[in-house]
Amino acid sequence: MNIDLGGRTALVTGSTQGIGLAIAAGLARAGARVAVNGRTPDRVESAVAELRAAGGDVLGVSADVTTDAGVDRLLAELPAVDILVNNLGIFEAVPAREITDTQWRTYFEVNVLTSARLLRAYLPGMVDRGWGRALQIASDSAIVIPEEMIHYGVSKTALLALSRGFAKDVAGTGVTVNSVIAGPTHTAGVEDFVYQLVDPALPWDLAQREFMRAHRPQSLIQRLIEPDEIANMVVYLSSPFASATTGGALRVDGGYVDSILP
Repeated sequence: MNIDLGGRTALVTGSTQGIGLAIAAGLARAGARVAVNGRTPDRVESAVAELRAAGGDVLGVSADVTTDAGVDRLLAELPAVDILVNNLGIFEAVPAREITDTQWRTYFEVNVLTSARLLRAYLPGMVDRGWGRALQIASDSAIVIPEEMIHYGVSKTALLALSRGFAKDVAGTGVTVNSVIAGPTHTAGVEDFVYQLVDPALPWDLAQREFMRAHRPQSLIQRLIEPDEIANMVVYLSSPFASATTGGALRVDGGYVDSILP
């Protein structure tokens, strides 16, 4: 499938590393002009340099999109996009009865409200132009709530509802809104998370296998997913080929969620 996103501008939040960086790279390879976003200028510049070295048409926007001021700065530099990928998210293992009110609020603010804020900012322009793609990077934890971080799982469940609701809001406009349910994925942050749950003395290959065996045994591929595999789905959903897919929650979870649907 030859996906051509030439002439389209994409924003990927939280894209200086991991899944976000892989998504930015995938969209750039498909011809989109891609805005890399992060809070730290040095990290944004490093990611931009990496993607430009690979031939991408890339710009960097340093802004904390979890705040109103950060979104204002983002909109001043990037007032319109054709493709919005709400990738930014936080996670951490905390025993259920030890999660504080402050942690609950923080996870809702970062993982849910940030996406709502950017959808509210960018969807009107997409609707006016009659074309657009808005994607939220959710998680298998939205469906299979993990006992070690239920605050994260609940926030990702809310993200699925957010996507479905905004898809209804833009019905019939040529704009689509979807969620991507990412399964356990190999990133630097996940390596740290894995070592919170298994013996930190284990080499990575053994630690990964032990983590999947003990904490994610439902996985049908029995390994962590690579970020490029998530990016492939995002690039497809960002393309004209996905024009009839909206309001959906599409899985790239390695078969982790034990369900036929979604």
